[in-house]
Amino acid sequence: MSKDEIIKSFYIDHLKVKEIAEKFDTSPAYITKIIKQDTRYIEEKQFRKNISKSNRRIAQNKFIKEKREYQRIEDNYSAVQAQHIQASRELSKSKHLSNESFRKWNYSAYKYNPSKKRYEFDKRLGRAADVPKYVKERY
Repeated sequence: MSKDEIIKSFYIDHLKVKEIAEKFDTSPAYITKIIKQDTRYIEEKQFRKNISKSNRRIAQNKFIKEKREYQRIEDNYSAVQAQHIQASRELSKSKHLSNESFRKWNYSAYKYNPSKKRYEFDKRLGRAADVPKYVKERY
């Protein structure tokens, strides 16, 4: 282990003091003492500080992005869960499904008629006897 190897490891290879100390099986204090004697020390210290600052900014942005994504997923899950609870309530009120609930459940089969203020079943689809022809709009 020579001082030149330590200086090369720090200034050229950009290893940390602890890594150099482990590599050469010596104390970090000794490594610090050697690298502080070099004229490039202040410049290298500023360079490493800028790198750390950049890495922190990247990590912070990543953290914020992941947090927002997690929140979006949570919000979607909450919305789906609320819809499920509402649908369960509507479908489990009685053994008979109300016309309004049936229309909501089959929303693509009903078209709104504004002149009569009601939803009318699409005749082209064919209708069973127990399917309502129209459902009045609720206020």
